[in-house]
Amino acid sequence: MTSRDVFSSLSPWDHRYSLRSEEFKALSSFFSEAGQIKYQGLVELALLEELAAREICPPGAVQELTAALERLRAEDVYAEEAKTRHSIRALVNVLARELSPEHRPYLHLSATSMDIVDTANALRFKEAHIRLLQPLLQEVIGLFCNLTRQEKETLQVGRTHGQHAVPITFGFALAGHLDRLGRAAEKSHGSSLDLRGKMAGAVGAYNASSLLVEDPLELEKGVLARLGLKPAPISTQIVPPEFMLDYLHDLIVILGVLADFADDMRHLQRSEIGEIGEFFAPEQVGSSTMPQKRNPINYEHIKSLWKTVQPRLQTVYSDQLSEHQRDLTNSASARFYVDIPIGLYLALSRLRRVLQRFSVDREAMKRNMEQSQDLVLAEALYVALAGQGHPAAHETVRQLTLEAEKRNLGLQQVLQDRKDLETYLEGLQPQQRKLLQDPARYTGQAVLQADRIADYWEKRTGEFQGK
Repeated sequence: MTSRDVFSSLSPWDHRYSLRSEEFKALSSFFSEAGQIKYQGLVELALLEELAAREICPPGAVQELTAALERLRAEDVYAEEAKTRHSIRALVNVLARELSPEHRPYLHLSATSMDIVDTANALRFKEAHIRLLQPLLQEVIGLFCNLTRQEKETLQVGRTHGQHAVPITFGFALAGHLDRLGRAAEKSHGSSLDLRGKMAGAVGAYNASSLLVEDPLELEKGVLARLGLKPAPISTQIVPPEFMLDYLHDLIVILGVLADFADDMRHLQRSEIGEIGEFFAPEQVGSSTMPQKRNPINYEHIKSLWKTVQPRLQTVYSDQLSEHQRDLTNSASARFYVDIPIGLYLALSRLRRVLQRFSVDREAMKRNMEQSQDLVLAEALYVALAGQGHPAAHETVRQLTLEAEKRNLGLQQVLQDRKDLETYLEGLQPQQRKLLQDPARYTGQAVLQADRIADYWEKRTGEFQGK
């Protein structure tokens, strides 16, 4: 398999990813090399349209090029590139053959290769985000909102450093992931809309276009407006790389949020925890040798995608450096930028399926809470005593927990023997007493926060789509 085959087929992404045919076609239309050539052709067409609008070229050229683009095949461009050793000149040559002799001189007129390449990349990444990633993100956020509300009162022990901490609710835990995902998605939407193009020529100074029009910056603006893009404020031979870098960075942040969530859910499926579960088909096999196994494969798969795609961003950072007006050290590396949105799409698609069949074992959550007996209320006792003026509340409660663990008793049982604390405890309000007796009451604002975050993102996702 050649490198051309790799980019044209989306391999290895089309292997074992359970993509529906329409999903694969949609991804291919943007991220295969054939898709890239299609978008490069659209940029050439926008340039010709602007030249025709300014009466620099005959209007018939636009109709001929439009028809030529409908017949354009990536294979023909590859064959021509084998002779020219230049991808954009190969594209121009193939298209020029489809134009009448009087129209050919105006094709690619005043443009340099990177005007076409960078603008086409900005356009296809932007459109892929709006048409593929954004709707999928909104759907996943909506599923998170529903689950957050559904589990807002489900008691769960909080965990820090892998240890039982203080009680929360599972809906509160989900709300934390939801808010991170929502904010990252919103930021990526903004950076996708800010992807920029250029039509400024070989070094970005509009040398060639200055021979054709009085105001070449307006020509550039007109070409890009036809594509729904804005020009970079200033370019060299390339668009300043920070626009694409910002966007791809934002996608990696989203993928990191998904990986962190997946890791948490994977651990909650451990045999000794067992608080949630994944859908497991009747015919599905968890192990080739252990028939009883039911592995958290979907969450592990999402984390694995993050491990695969996240290092790609280092390449994008490296491509920030380009010597003088441009060098070619990104000629190979930039081809792999597509792995980032493809990887994110696959992770989101997998997570969507998992969230639609999400299973919560509330009894297991209750059982795990009870493992710590009432030691999870140590913080509440310490704060209550300190609030009543106890001079060493934290150390006193710490010693009580050690004694409780040593005697295998609950905190309340050990507390009954401490006559020296009775005066402080008598000063507590009835509501405070109830909190000290029942972990289920000591969840702070968890339920309210879960509701608030779900409400916010349910409303917000509908707003920033049209931002």
